[in-house]
Amino acid sequence: MNLYFAPLEGITTYIYRNTHAEVFGGCDGYYAPFITPSDNEKVTRKGLRDVVPEKNSTLNLTVQVLTNRSDSFLKFARKIKALGYREVNINLGCPFERVIRKGRGAGMLKDTEELDRFLDGVFSGCDLKVSVKTRTGFYSSEEMEKLIEVYNNYPLSLLIIHPRAREDFYKGTPDMATFSAAYKQANAPVCYNGDITTVSEFQKIREAFPAAEGVMIGRGAITNPALFREIKGGEPLTIGELVTFSDRLAENYFEVLQSETFTLQKLKEVWGYMAKQVPEEAKFMKKIKKASTRGELSFIVNQLGV
Repeated sequence: MNLYFAPLEGITTYIYRNTHAEVFGGCDGYYAPFITPSDNEKVTRKGLRDVVPEKNSTLNLTVQVLTNRSDSFLKFARKIKALGYREVNINLGCPFERVIRKGRGAGMLKDTEELDRFLDGVFSGCDLKVSVKTRTGFYSSEEMEKLIEVYNNYPLSLLIIHPRAREDFYKGTPDMATFSAAYKQANAPVCYNGDITTVSEFQKIREAFPAAEGVMIGRGAITNPALFREIKGGEPLTIGELVTFSDRLAENYFEVLQSETFTLQKLKEVWGYMAKQVPEEAKFMKKIKKASTRGELSFIVNQLGV
């Protein structure tokens, strides 16, 4: 069963991915945060800067696109094929309003006939492998049965299912009954995604769905960046590793961003997740939020290892 690092917009950029792979590793593949073609449906070199091969040469990376137009998808596919990629992932799960308003992401789940037409256009002209990351419906998970009928019309390389409807956002618990039904009905290999934060939670998924192709973990792996390693039987996370990871992220962010302010913002965002691993989380995060320089944040973090 493969382990994948889920994309998280603004965090899992190539800087983060490479630093994670260097310090922790353990996952079998990374998914880049979605790339959205511009209003005129063009994808520029700047738009692809996070996935250019020279910045991801040591990673097993899958590129993700956010679009509701098959012509736009096909143009995007040609761009990434020229970069050497052989697979593209379609985001049909993003629940945020700015995406839904444009009929993208989970907004495409509202109309299965339109979704079917979109995928027909995609598969009629694409010679790359195509995978889909989906939710179980827009309004409710009862919609998943019709969605599976649509997905089964096409040779998806992988169907990644987050078992919540768009209206659920990230609230409540994943609908495992709906996932189980989809897992049994899908023609494509199925990957589970949602709320895995511990080794024991992963093991429950593996035991319940032994034929699943993989498990995708996002926020749980940002909170505990050693989680993939732990799942594979490696050593548990240490505070010292978090300190090392933070210091290397700081160096790598600054090298690229050339800005104390932007580097500090990125580090604070990552620590908003990882702080759950440190003693007296609330007190620690209060200090992190007050840090006004990269050096000050580094000093606070390095006190954890004293």
